[in-house]
Amino acid sequence: MTPNPAPKMTLEEYFEFDKNAEGRFEYFDGEVFELSGVSAEHSRIERILAVKLLPIADAKGCRTYNSSFRVKPKTVSTYRYPDFSLVCGEPIHTLVGGVQCLTNPQLIIEILSDSTERYDRGEKFTEYKSIENFVEYLLIFSTSNHVALFQKHNERFWFMSEYSADEEFHLNTLDIDMAVNEIYSGIEFVAKASGTGIVKEVG
Repeated sequence: MTPNPAPKMTLEEYFEFDKNAEGRFEYFDGEVFELSGVSAEHSRIERILAVKLLPIADAKGCRTYNSSFRVKPKTVSTYRYPDFSLVCGEPIHTLVGGVQCLTNPQLIIEILSDSTERYDRGEKFTEYKSIENFVEYLLIFSTSNHVALFQKHNERFWFMSEYSADEEFHLNTLDIDMAVNEIYSGIEFVAKASGTGIVKEVG
């Protein structure tokens, strides 16, 4: 998702605007950012996650939400649009600015782009950590086969681990192992001579 700054609004103006907008917009410090222009890789990863996680979540009695459903951090007066969120047990919703938001996700997944990585790992993660039930945060890079997994140890500490191609990690919230290669199935990353990379979707 690529943030595109729009003119500053009051929080009340933002709520009214976002309720009627066709796209997805986040609010931060008077600025409104359009979450638009997802890449083909981002879209494919979303599809793979849905196919993998939804049946498992359903079997365990958990609820899943996609990127169109809002999550309300405790420390801010607005809401966020994570790419994927999950709650096992009874979901708790609240109205913020007239729209329904989830307040007790346990797992949140964000698919990163170059432009959103710093925000998703920094300010947004800090906001999410104010949610009492939130215990697991998975960041999936869309420009290389690499993921970062944050798991809550206690109120002060989170453990962070990173995984790349041919490695597996464990999601505690669903008690499943996931292979990094599975997340990127059909996506080929080809290194260029300059050391940067290009992405080719296959299959």
